[in-house]
Amino acid sequence: MTSWNTLLSPIMRIEPLRRQSLVTLFTTLALTTVGFLSTMYFAHAVGESVLGAYFLFLAYFNTLNLIFDGGLGGAAVKRISEGREIDEHFTAAFVMRILLVGISIIIIIFARSILVNIDRYGVSSWLFIALIIGIFWSSVSNGNYGSGKVGLNQTCGFINSASCVVFQVIAVYLGYGVNGLAGGFIFGMIAATIIGFRFLDLRLKRFNAGHLKSIFSYSFWIFLASSGSLVFSYADTIIIGYFLKTADVGIYRVLFQFTTAATFTTTAMSTVLFPKVSSWNANGELEMAENAFSKGVTYSLLLAVPVFVGGVLLGDKMLYFFYGESFAQGAKTFYVLLVVQLVNVFMFLQTMYLNALNRPKESFKVTAVAASANILLDLILIPVLGIIGAAIATLITMTMNSFLAYLALRRIISLKLEFQGIRNILIASIIMGLGVRCYRVLIPLSNIWLTLIPIMFGAILYIFLLLKLDTNIRDELIQIGKQIGFQ
Repeated sequence: MTSWNTLLSPIMRIEPLRRQSLVTLFTTLALTTVGFLSTMYFAHAVGESVLGAYFLFLAYFNTLNLIFDGGLGGAAVKRISEGREIDEHFTAAFVMRILLVGISIIIIIFARSILVNIDRYGVSSWLFIALIIGIFWSSVSNGNYGSGKVGLNQTCGFINSASCVVFQVIAVYLGYGVNGLAGGFIFGMIAATIIGFRFLDLRLKRFNAGHLKSIFSYSFWIFLASSGSLVFSYADTIIIGYFLKTADVGIYRVLFQFTTAATFTTTAMSTVLFPKVSSWNANGELEMAENAFSKGVTYSLLLAVPVFVGGVLLGDKMLYFFYGESFAQGAKTFYVLLVVQLVNVFMFLQTMYLNALNRPKESFKVTAVAASANILLDLILIPVLGIIGAAIATLITMTMNSFLAYLALRRIISLKLEFQGIRNILIASIIMGLGVRCYRVLIPLSNIWLTLIPIMFGAILYIFLLLKLDTNIRDELIQIGKQIGFQ
């Protein structure tokens, strides 16, 4: 029987940065696909109200998880990636995380009223379990990620999501509703933690006050900066849940998740680049970080632009046939969120670079201003405009965050863009859009199959045009093929 080494050897021959980028890209693509398909099933099986309760559970979990983490996870990744006394830094972050979560859970038990939005659905107990399991999952994940095992970390992330979805689909099919969704979320973390731990090279080791100081000096600003990012991700969800119906939460989060298809290459590039940029910065190799930034923007826009064009042209029909009539009513919100994801390409990469270049304080400053404005606009616009108000608030403040991050980052490194590559992406996307538009004019999109045809046609046309226009991308694929062994 063919051994794993034989199967993996062609992949391992690829240059490390390219290999990690490809693994991250394909696992992120797989995760995105699994997430979309499962959400479509849940939308039809349990409806927007149950989905809204589950999304509120996730919003509370991620918000509380950030508070209890206190930036320790990001600080651990940073210190481990620098390669000095890595076991001690890993242990310090792990012990402090246990202490913080333990104290915080006790506090929440006595202040349970803050969970009123999910307590009525009976999933608050799942929240406590998730926070405890999250200690071990985040520690293992951060340990492998900081050690440079980006591909492994992404694989474990895929296992987490895939296991979660399998459990959730079975549970929903058996009629467990929101409890099945929350239970599946926890099951996924457990499965990924067990597998990730098998490959974790770090070990618990005695640490001292110096290691704690090193962790906290970085974690404080990471915590504050991450708090700002979390506002963009979940503040609108919680505020929608307060002012509007739970069903509105479900619709808004489904629309938001659907638009994230535009940024999965951004997520992949950021995941791969953070430990690399951190290492380059520690070794004084800023020129490599500058070159990587320009390529990161180009490859992030590689998908974001055509998804935006296709979403504007086909979004209303995709929402109707993929999720249902109630979700299609949020088409205008969907279009605004597509623009949000284009802006997110620049904001995400720039704030990631600030953190990787050991400038968490600058990252916090730019994010804090935008995050504060985001909460204020949410409170003003959501009661008046509904879920589209949340989308508009996010667009305005994310644009502000991106601009401020650009001003901060350009003082540290030289920021350059590959205008030729971006131009090719725009040309290919515009021509693709014209082709898809002609199809829709000629053929009414009366069912899901007639809607899938222009999606596939547009994707094929875009890839063909881009490879024809952009020799750099074509050469990159040829180089990867040669390293794998194709002639």
